[in-house]
Amino acid sequence: MDPLVLVPGLLCTEALYAPQIGELAGAGAAISVADHRQDDTIAAIATRLLAAAPPRFALAGLSMGGYIAMEVMRRAPDRVTRLMLLDTSARPDSAEQTANRRRLMALADSGRFDQVTPALFPLFVHEDRQEDVALREIVTQMAAATGPHAFIRQQSAILGRPDSRPSLAAIACPTTIVVGDGDRLTPPELAREMRELIPGGRLEVVAGAGHLPTLETPGAVTAVMRGWLGAV
Repeated sequence: MDPLVLVPGLLCTEALYAPQIGELAGAGAAISVADHRQDDTIAAIATRLLAAAPPRFALAGLSMGGYIAMEVMRRAPDRVTRLMLLDTSARPDSAEQTANRRRLMALADSGRFDQVTPALFPLFVHEDRQEDVALREIVTQMAAATGPHAFIRQQSAILGRPDSRPSLAAIACPTTIVVGDGDRLTPPELAREMRELIPGGRLEVVAGAGHLPTLETPGAVTAVMRGWLGAV
């Protein structure tokens, strides 16, 4: 099984993938989680990832992690044996998305970081999981571990990311795209767009999940990852 590099999303830590790490490491996978908190550009984060990664590896990124994964594919496609893009988009932000990011950055910069997670949680999870106390606690803990300064760096990186759609046709490794059927931040139509642009891309729509299916429906995502890692 290829070494696996996982890239978390905005405000997320390795806890985003805890269910998958537990299962896949037990099956013999060598797993590392990329550091996406230190830099304020997608390019710099990708450079840091590549410096720490094995010579060749499978790569999976969720949301912001997907933006980083697509940058890695532009920089070092020969090092990636297979690619998984979860709940992400190849498009740049819309004007509305940019305004929302800047509003949340202003909260964090003015000492009101504690208001960021309550604003984002309803968008992070499926509509049926809005009252999931355990899930909310995990998201809150990941945000606290990230902190306001890293959050601002992450948002700055996201705001400056390129349009990845023109580069998707060059992806030649086996690629699986995963999206929760109730994802409101990067909905299934954006996943279908990526599937159509990536040669041979496969799409898995996860029932009952929103933007964080690795935590919302962990068994389903782990099963998809197992099949992806074992695919010839």
